[in-house]
Amino acid sequence: MDNKAEHERPELECEKFWVFVTMIAVGGYLGAYTYILKGGVFCNAQTANFVLMSVNIGTFNFKKALYYLIPISAYFAGAVISELMPKYTTSAFKMRWDTFFIGFEMLAFSGIAFIPDDAPPQICQVLINFIASMQYNTFRQSRHVVMATTFCTNHLRQVGVNIVGTAHRDPEAKRRLVMHILMILSFVAGGIVSAFLCVRLGGRAIWGAVVLLIIVFADLLVDDLAGGGKNGSGE
Repeated sequence: MDNKAEHERPELECEKFWVFVTMIAVGGYLGAYTYILKGGVFCNAQTANFVLMSVNIGTFNFKKALYYLIPISAYFAGAVISELMPKYTTSAFKMRWDTFFIGFEMLAFSGIAFIPDDAPPQICQVLINFIASMQYNTFRQSRHVVMATTFCTNHLRQVGVNIVGTAHRDPEAKRRLVMHILMILSFVAGGIVSAFLCVRLGGRAIWGAVVLLIIVFADLLVDDLAGGGKNGSGE
Protein backbone atom coordinates (compact mmCIF):
# COMPACT_ATOMS: atom_id res chain seq x y z
CA MET A 1 0.00 0.00 0.00
CA ASP A 2 1.47 3.35 -0.99
CA ASN A 3 1.65 6.32 1.38
CA LYS A 4 -1.16 8.22 -0.35
CA ALA A 5 -3.58 5.30 -0.13
CA GLU A 6 -2.55 4.69 3.49
CA HIS A 7 -3.43 8.28 4.43
CA GLU A 8 -6.72 8.22 2.54
CA ARG A 9 -8.23 5.04 4.04
CA PRO A 10 -10.52 5.43 7.08
CA GLU A 11 -8.91 5.19 10.50
CA LEU A 12 -9.72 1.87 12.14
CA GLU A 13 -10.96 1.77 15.73
CA CYS A 14 -7.85 -0.15 16.77
CA GLU A 15 -5.67 2.65 15.35
CA LYS A 16 -7.18 5.42 17.47
CA PHE A 17 -4.62 7.17 19.61
CA TRP A 18 -6.37 6.54 22.94
CA VAL A 19 -6.13 2.80 22.22
CA PHE A 20 -2.36 3.09 21.74
CA VAL A 21 -1.99 5.22 24.88
CA THR A 22 -3.85 2.55 26.83
CA MET A 23 -1.90 -0.32 25.31
CA ILE A 24 1.50 1.24 26.07
CA ALA A 25 0.30 1.77 29.66
CA VAL A 26 -0.20 -2.01 29.70
CA GLY A 27 3.35 -2.34 28.35
CA GLY A 28 4.75 -0.24 31.18
CA TYR A 29 2.63 -2.15 33.65
CA LEU A 30 4.04 -5.48 32.48
CA GLY A 31 7.61 -4.17 32.58
CA ALA A 32 7.30 -3.23 36.25
CA TYR A 33 5.38 -6.43 37.04
CA THR A 34 8.01 -8.80 35.67
CA TYR A 35 10.89 -6.77 37.13
CA ILE A 36 9.43 -6.64 40.65
CA LEU A 37 7.78 -10.06 40.89
CA LYS A 38 9.06 -12.32 38.12
CA GLY A 39 12.81 -12.57 38.33
CA GLY A 40 13.99 -8.98 37.90
CA VAL A 41 13.69 -9.05 34.10
CA PHE A 42 11.94 -7.05 31.38
CA CYS A 43 9.93 -9.22 29.00
CA ASN A 44 8.66 -6.53 26.62
CA ALA A 45 11.64 -6.77 24.24
CA GLN A 46 14.53 -9.14 23.59
CA THR A 47 17.68 -7.00 23.39
CA ALA A 48 18.70 -7.86 26.95
CA ASN A 49 18.22 -11.58 26.32
CA PHE A 50 20.47 -11.45 23.25
CA VAL A 51 23.10 -9.55 25.24
CA LEU A 52 22.97 -12.01 28.15
CA MET A 53 23.13 -14.97 25.79
CA SER A 54 26.17 -13.45 24.10
CA VAL A 55 27.87 -12.75 27.45
CA ASN A 56 27.34 -16.33 28.60
CA ILE A 57 28.64 -17.74 25.31
CA GLY A 58 31.68 -15.46 25.57
CA THR A 59 32.36 -16.65 29.12
CA PHE A 60 31.83 -20.32 28.13
CA ASN A 61 28.71 -20.68 30.27
CA PHE A 62 26.92 -22.53 27.49
CA LYS A 63 24.22 -24.12 29.63
CA LYS A 64 22.98 -20.76 30.84
CA ALA A 65 23.32 -19.29 27.36
CA LEU A 66 20.97 -21.93 26.01
CA TYR A 67 18.26 -20.85 28.43
CA TYR A 68 17.91 -17.49 26.70
CA LEU A 69 16.80 -19.28 23.55
CA ILE A 70 13.53 -20.04 25.36
CA PRO A 71 12.26 -16.45 25.81
CA ILE A 72 13.75 -15.45 22.45
CA SER A 73 11.88 -18.32 20.78
CA ALA A 74 8.66 -17.37 22.58
CA TYR A 75 8.98 -13.81 21.31
CA PHE A 76 9.70 -15.08 17.80
CA ALA A 77 6.67 -17.37 17.91
CA GLY A 78 4.46 -14.48 19.00
CA ALA A 79 5.53 -12.44 15.99
CA VAL A 80 4.89 -15.31 13.58
CA ILE A 81 1.47 -16.17 15.00
CA SER A 82 0.30 -12.54 15.11
CA GLU A 83 1.28 -12.23 11.46
CA LEU A 84 -0.62 -15.36 10.41
CA MET A 85 -3.79 -15.08 12.48
CA PRO A 86 -5.59 -11.92 11.24
CA LYS A 87 -7.30 -13.41 8.19
CA TYR A 88 -8.44 -16.48 10.14
CA THR A 89 -9.99 -14.57 13.05
CA THR A 90 -11.79 -12.17 10.72
CA SER A 91 -13.39 -15.00 8.73
CA ALA A 92 -14.02 -17.44 11.59
CA PHE A 93 -15.08 -15.11 14.40
CA LYS A 94 -16.36 -12.08 12.46
CA MET A 95 -14.02 -9.82 14.40
CA ARG A 96 -10.70 -8.22 13.67
CA TRP A 97 -7.52 -9.84 14.91
CA ASP A 98 -6.88 -6.81 17.13
CA THR A 99 -10.09 -7.51 19.07
CA PHE A 100 -9.47 -11.24 19.25
CA PHE A 101 -5.92 -10.69 20.49
CA ILE A 102 -7.00 -8.34 23.28
CA GLY A 103 -9.48 -10.97 24.43
CA PHE A 104 -6.73 -13.60 24.42
CA GLU A 105 -4.39 -11.25 26.29
CA MET A 106 -7.04 -10.67 28.96
CA LEU A 107 -7.52 -14.42 29.46
CA ALA A 108 -3.78 -15.09 29.58
CA PHE A 109 -3.15 -12.42 32.20
CA SER A 110 -6.14 -13.63 34.22
CA GLY A 111 -4.49 -17.06 34.25
CA ILE A 112 -1.15 -15.60 35.34
CA ALA A 113 -2.89 -14.04 38.35
CA PHE A 114 -3.52 -17.54 39.71
CA ILE A 115 0.07 -18.74 39.37
CA PRO A 116 1.56 -18.93 42.90
CA ASP A 117 4.11 -16.24 43.69
CA ASP A 118 6.67 -18.90 44.61
CA ALA A 119 6.35 -20.70 41.25
CA PRO A 120 9.39 -20.51 38.92
CA PRO A 121 9.32 -16.99 37.42
CA GLN A 122 10.27 -18.40 34.01
CA ILE A 123 6.68 -19.57 33.50
CA CYS A 124 5.35 -16.02 33.52
CA GLN A 125 8.40 -14.63 31.75
CA VAL A 126 7.98 -16.85 28.70
CA LEU A 127 4.23 -16.29 28.49
CA ILE A 128 4.61 -12.52 28.73
CA ASN A 129 7.41 -12.62 26.14
CA PHE A 130 4.99 -14.37 23.79
CA ILE A 131 2.15 -11.91 24.42
CA ALA A 132 4.35 -8.81 24.30
CA SER A 133 5.59 -9.84 20.87
CA MET A 134 2.04 -10.22 19.58
CA GLN A 135 1.02 -6.87 21.05
CA TYR A 136 4.01 -5.13 19.48
CA ASN A 137 3.30 -6.67 16.08
CA THR A 138 -0.47 -6.10 16.22
CA PHE A 139 -0.63 -2.43 17.20
CA ARG A 140 1.65 -0.78 14.68
CA GLN A 141 0.46 2.73 13.87
CA SER A 142 -1.93 5.43 14.98
CA ARG A 143 -2.89 8.48 12.92
CA HIS A 144 -0.42 7.26 10.30
CA VAL A 145 2.44 7.45 12.81
CA VAL A 146 4.43 4.26 13.51
CA MET A 147 4.09 3.33 17.18
CA ALA A 148 5.32 0.72 19.65
CA THR A 149 3.18 -0.27 22.62
CA THR A 150 5.63 -2.40 24.60
CA PHE A 151 8.75 -0.21 24.96
CA CYS A 152 9.85 3.43 24.72
CA THR A 153 13.15 3.40 22.80
CA ASN A 154 11.74 4.57 19.47
CA HIS A 155 9.38 7.05 21.14
CA LEU A 156 12.35 8.69 22.86
CA ARG A 157 14.22 8.84 19.56
CA GLN A 158 11.20 10.32 17.84
CA VAL A 159 10.87 13.01 20.51
CA GLY A 160 14.38 14.18 19.63
CA VAL A 161 13.72 13.97 15.88
CA ASN A 162 10.46 15.90 16.11
CA ILE A 163 11.82 18.58 18.42
CA VAL A 164 14.24 19.39 15.62
CA GLY A 165 11.43 19.11 13.07
CA THR A 166 9.27 21.52 15.08
CA ALA A 167 12.14 24.00 15.25
CA HIS A 168 12.40 23.76 11.46
CA ARG A 169 8.65 24.45 11.18
CA ASP A 170 7.69 21.02 9.89
CA PRO A 171 3.87 21.20 10.05
CA GLU A 172 3.55 17.54 11.11
CA ALA A 173 6.43 17.45 13.58
CA LYS A 174 4.59 19.12 16.45
CA ARG A 175 1.70 16.63 16.22
CA ARG A 176 4.07 13.67 16.17
CA LEU A 177 6.11 15.16 19.03
CA VAL A 178 3.05 15.41 21.28
CA MET A 179 1.99 11.87 20.41
CA HIS A 180 5.37 10.34 21.26
CA ILE A 181 5.65 12.31 24.51
CA LEU A 182 2.20 11.12 25.57
CA MET A 183 3.15 7.53 24.76
CA ILE A 184 6.22 7.76 27.00
CA LEU A 185 4.22 9.35 29.82
CA SER A 186 1.57 6.63 29.57
CA PHE A 187 4.24 3.90 29.70
CA VAL A 188 5.72 5.49 32.83
CA ALA A 189 2.28 5.87 34.42
CA GLY A 190 1.57 2.19 33.81
CA GLY A 191 4.85 1.27 35.46
CA ILE A 192 4.17 3.48 38.49
CA VAL A 193 0.71 2.02 39.08
CA SER A 194 2.07 -1.49 38.61
CA ALA A 195 4.87 -0.94 41.13
CA PHE A 196 2.38 0.44 43.65
CA LEU A 197 0.09 -2.57 43.28
CA CYS A 198 2.81 -5.23 43.04
CA VAL A 199 4.15 -4.57 46.53
CA ARG A 200 0.61 -4.78 47.92
CA LEU A 201 -1.06 -7.51 45.87
CA GLY A 202 1.81 -9.72 44.69
CA GLY A 203 1.05 -11.71 41.57
CA ARG A 204 -2.60 -10.65 41.61
CA ALA A 205 -1.45 -7.14 40.67
CA ILE A 206 -1.65 -8.20 37.02
CA TRP A 207 -5.41 -7.67 37.30
CA GLY A 208 -4.62 -3.98 36.87
CA ALA A 209 -3.47 -4.67 33.31
CA VAL A 210 -6.62 -6.75 32.73
CA VAL A 211 -8.79 -3.77 33.68
CA LEU A 212 -7.11 -1.63 31.01
CA LEU A 213 -7.52 -4.40 28.45
CA ILE A 214 -11.23 -4.77 29.24
CA ILE A 215 -11.76 -1.12 28.32
CA VAL A 216 -10.02 -1.56 24.96
CA PHE A 217 -11.67 -4.92 24.26
CA ALA A 218 -15.17 -3.57 24.91
CA ASP A 219 -14.63 -0.65 22.53
CA LEU A 220 -13.15 -2.81 19.75
CA LEU A 221 -15.84 -5.48 20.11
CA VAL A 222 -18.65 -2.93 19.87
CA ASP A 223 -17.03 -1.52 16.74
CA ASP A 224 -16.72 -4.99 15.20
CA LEU A 225 -20.34 -5.83 15.98
CA ALA A 226 -21.40 -2.55 14.40
CA GLY A 227 -19.54 -3.46 11.22
CA GLY A 228 -16.40 -1.44 11.80
CA GLY A 229 -14.30 -4.58 11.51
CA LYS A 230 -15.15 -4.71 7.82
CA ASN A 231 -12.91 -1.71 7.23
CA GLY A 232 -9.82 -3.87 7.31
CA SER A 233 -8.50 -7.38 7.35
CA GLY A 234 -7.20 -7.19 10.90
CA GLU A 235 -3.60 -6.64 9.86
